[in-house]
Amino acid sequence: MTQIQPASFRDAPFREAQFMPVTLDVERRNDGTVILRSRVELGEYEPNLAQAFTKTAERCGAKPALAVRNSDENWEYTSYADLKHSVDAATQWLIDNVPRGGVMVMMISNGLTAATMTFAAYAAGVILCPVSTTFGLTGGDHVRLRHVLAKTRPDVIVLESNPKLAAAVVSCAGDDVAIITTDTQTVNRRAFSLSSVLATTPTSAVVKAIANIDPENTVSYMLTSGSTGLPKIVPQSMAATAACGQQALVAIGRAADWGGVIVDWLPWHHAAGASVLRSTLLQGGTLYVDDGKPLPGLFDQTIRNLREIPIAYFSNVPLGYSMLVEAMEQDPLLRRTFFSKMRLMLYGGAGLQQHVFDRLQEFAVAETGYRIHMTTGYGMTETVTGCMVIHYPTEQVGIGLPTPGLEVKLVPQDARFAVRLRGPNVMRGYLDEPEKNMEVFDEEGFYRTGDLAVFSDANNPEKGLVFAGRQSEEFKLSNGTWVYGGSLRAALLEALDPLVSEVVLCDDDREFLTLLAWPTAHASDQPLGTIVNRLRDFNRTQQGASAIIRRVALLDQPPNVDAQEISDKGTINRRAVIDGRHEIVSRLYAAEPDDGIGIV
Repeated sequence: MTQIQPASFRDAPFREAQFMPVTLDVERRNDGTVILRSRVELGEYEPNLAQAFTKTAERCGAKPALAVRNSDENWEYTSYADLKHSVDAATQWLIDNVPRGGVMVMMISNGLTAATMTFAAYAAGVILCPVSTTFGLTGGDHVRLRHVLAKTRPDVIVLESNPKLAAAVVSCAGDDVAIITTDTQTVNRRAFSLSSVLATTPTSAVVKAIANIDPENTVSYMLTSGSTGLPKIVPQSMAATAACGQQALVAIGRAADWGGVIVDWLPWHHAAGASVLRSTLLQGGTLYVDDGKPLPGLFDQTIRNLREIPIAYFSNVPLGYSMLVEAMEQDPLLRRTFFSKMRLMLYGGAGLQQHVFDRLQEFAVAETGYRIHMTTGYGMTETVTGCMVIHYPTEQVGIGLPTPGLEVKLVPQDARFAVRLRGPNVMRGYLDEPEKNMEVFDEEGFYRTGDLAVFSDANNPEKGLVFAGRQSEEFKLSNGTWVYGGSLRAALLEALDPLVSEVVLCDDDREFLTLLAWPTAHASDQPLGTIVNRLRDFNRTQQGASAIIRRVALLDQPPNVDAQEISDKGTINRRAVIDGRHEIVSRLYAAEPDDGIGIV
């Protein structure tokens, strides 16, 4: 294909995409605290998610709601009418078998069953707790699974058909917990086949249950990532969940077009993935379930889907975009299909490397004559999902501005601001964590996120905020100096671009800093010395031992999912990498390091 020079693709106009206007209320206090609010109204919306889905299903009828590849690898479609019928059957079963306000843990992959049981739980007034199947498949004593089940005390567990998973759940769950699965033979306790649940005849009790929903009641128990320990459990009310969905719809909904065709892989047990499921099915879109993941060998499925299905909106983590660019280099059909309707690309979880961003835009301009809006946002399980977003044209990486209804409190901390949030989407507190809940809310009721930010332009707040570190990622060397891990990692990724895809800083309470790095395909024919030289150049721009890298090791094995080195959404767990690769870390700090260690 014709190579586009950087200047020419940057001169191209953006493809038209409708965003919420930037109109900001800025309150400045005498102590330096800044409060940001959008002047855009949140507007009216249906807080009863079950009622909202009922109305959408009635309106859409025969339109495909879900598309999932079957055993023959062909797309199998489920209409809104058929999905609503299954949801009503499962709702009736839950009404008959689980007390209102009871808990249903769901350990299944994205697909028709997960979508059905999610909306059935909403309708029946049963608290849904989606849990990753990895909690039961990683071996050991299943400490995370035991922790979650002990905390949530489920009445029923919906279980993927997998003997290993079934054995783990049976060993960890109480004897009185019922299990729904397609293969009851793998469960030696009270079990119900999924087919029998979906064969239940709905009665007027379903309509009554939906009408009697109190949106202020808890609708979901969502798990935090657990990157610094066991996951915390966040009760989310239906009102908060609906408010967050409305915030996204007002801010970027017209550009993202969840009422159209969506291809998505994010797991529904994660806050961001669950929001995609809700947004698409409540807006009347068609959700193609992507079985791919941004990991070597698993991303091929995503590429296959994107080659077939043109979409207007795409979301992935930076590693996924890096793999997408590599695939596009050799695949003109992928480029043509992907950009044919594309209006908005979103990334989250980490910073996007500049060469990936530039190459995507080069491809977009070559195919369409336009650049594509690329956005990112900011949020967490404690806020349901993203609640700040870049909703304006920009090429600068950042976390954007608050969506309607959200208040962002910025408290001065050194040259940065500690980020605190208050709004209709923010949690009331963690499940059974009274001491933690006393800590995480300030005297005005703002949630302390633990994150830090700065203004992109201190004189123009409308240009948004930029992420400036996470307090939990900041650690001390043995001499007591602080390492600002988040900002240092971002700077290193930029300095080593495009030779590495991800880095991990080592290690707390050591005399000096070292680095573990995953090389990219660009580094395949480059010696370790090339990266060492880049790091030497980087070090010359830094001041103090807390930002200078002394040694580096390249990792030849991808992040280990089973060891929790990488989350289901594709983000790296620094502590798990260091602990799981202690032999390499020991080599980094050896008195006489071997030839595989780069001395900077």
